[in-house]
Amino acid sequence: MRNPHDSARNSGRSGALRFVISIGIVSLFADLVYEGGRSIVGPYLAVLGGTPVIVGIVAGLGEFLGYAVRLAAGRYADHRRGHWKLMGAGYTLNLFSVPALALASAVWPASILVFLERIGKGIRNPAKDALLSRAGRELGHGYAFGLHEFLDQLGAVTGPLVVAGAVVISGYRLGFAVLAVPALLALFFLWRARGLEPDAGNTSHSVLHLRFDARYYYYLAFAVVAVLGFSHFIIVSYHLAVTRRLAPALIPVLFAVAMGADAVAAIVAGRFYDRYGLKVLYALPLLTLPTLPLLFLTVNPLWIWIGAVLWGAALGVQESTVRAGVATFTPEALRGTAYGLFDTAFGAAWLVGSVMLGALYQFGAVWLVVAAVVLQLAALPLLATLKI
Repeated sequence: MRNPHDSARNSGRSGALRFVISIGIVSLFADLVYEGGRSIVGPYLAVLGGTPVIVGIVAGLGEFLGYAVRLAAGRYADHRRGHWKLMGAGYTLNLFSVPALALASAVWPASILVFLERIGKGIRNPAKDALLSRAGRELGHGYAFGLHEFLDQLGAVTGPLVVAGAVVISGYRLGFAVLAVPALLALFFLWRARGLEPDAGNTSHSVLHLRFDARYYYYLAFAVVAVLGFSHFIIVSYHLAVTRRLAPALIPVLFAVAMGADAVAAIVAGRFYDRYGLKVLYALPLLTLPTLPLLFLTVNPLWIWIGAVLWGAALGVQESTVRAGVATFTPEALRGTAYGLFDTAFGAAWLVGSVMLGALYQFGAVWLVVAAVVLQLAALPLLATLKI
């Protein structure tokens, strides 16, 4: 006779899997838009007259603004249960700022649109991550976040390739303009996904009386130091464009390859996370260490492509396993706040790191690389304090 508990468990897993896949499809089209746009923002800013420091500030400040709004968005999601409102507003702003870049004629309006795109992502991400963590109860947090990131990165691979074709046909403006179509598709699938998320589970404890484990803050410190030495692709693409290491149409293709590595690394690292726990995160600094020397100091295109694969793999671990780890140290009723606080600190670190790396680049790429390597090595002892 079939055990009713097994039937309920299987039903819960299938429902959670359906939700992760549905949100993954939304993210696929969303990433097609903003990762496609991001693959040419650096060269586009250079064409509009941007300097290395300006590019570093745009990259870092854009990430900071996008992450800074996440604490408020996460708290709103926890206290008001406004997950879908935040996701609807955030996706709309996030997606349509990118094709609007086709209309920018100077650095400052282009920069504002980059900031708005990042703010939109920041508004919707804590709510999305909190809902994904519910699915992780049934599927395993590593698998839930890893599968989502895998689907997400299919769009991140496709977007730069679409943009590369448009750039070849008619330049950067067409590259941004064609992204209006997948933006509309992302919103359609978001509307279809509403209501598929698993139930919130036991939330009988008052949110006001819940606190984070101290290890959450050690974990946050590790993530902050690691991202300080992780170069934004806008800086990478700027370097490749101004030094003419790659042809303009190949830079978004390079980004697509990196996003493919991101997708594979995310789902593999997620599976290992569910089996072995946070030990998987030792791979993050070790993946990142050779990345920037290959991207900034080599002339041979083969080493540049290898560097892009490693950069993408490191990003995949950040976007899946690092995010899954937040759920390990926090109660479910505070997940929106936990992800919001984590993302705010993460974004502030990325701002400081991007401005620092952009400034160091002006004195020579080797100084950028040395600073990044030192910071990645400094992240390892912080991870060790968690005794994972």
